[in-house]
Amino acid sequence: MPLADELSQVPLFSSLSQRQLRRLSRDFKERTFRPGAVIVRQGHMSGVDFFVILEGEVAVAQNGEEVARLGPGKHFGELALIGSRERNSTVTAVGPVRCAAMASWYFRRFVNANPDVSWKLLQHLVNLLSATPAPTRARG
Repeated sequence: MPLADELSQVPLFSSLSQRQLRRLSRDFKERTFRPGAVIVRQGHMSGVDFFVILEGEVAVAQNGEEVARLGPGKHFGELALIGSRERNSTVTAVGPVRCAAMASWYFRRFVNANPDVSWKLLQHLVNLLSATPAPTRARG
C-alpha cells in the first residue's frame, strides 16, 4: 500500500486531500527496528519523530507496565510533532518492525504550507486530552 494511503488511516491526517497526503508522505523516512529495540523511552527526549507502523508490532508501556500493543497502520509520537517534550511512553519492538517516521520540523513546514491542517491538529489534540482522565483533586 502506498504511504499516502497508510497516512490517510491515521486520524490526524484522515481529512487531508490525496494531494496533501502525497506531499506529506515525501517527508517520511523508513526506519527498521530489531526485536527488543526501544524506539522511544518514557521520560527521555528521544527524538522528535512521529511513527506509522508499516510492518510488525510494538509494545507501549507507561511506568513499566504494558498498556497497549500496536501493529500495522497504527501510529505513535504525534505529540512530538508539536512540542519537544519528554516521551510519555516507552515503545519497544516486539519483533522486527518497519515504520515510516517524520521529524517535527518537516511537519511544521507542511502545516505552515497547509494552514487547514492546523485546525485538524487542534481537534485531534482536544480529543486526546479529553480521553485522558483528569487528575484527582485533593478535597479540603
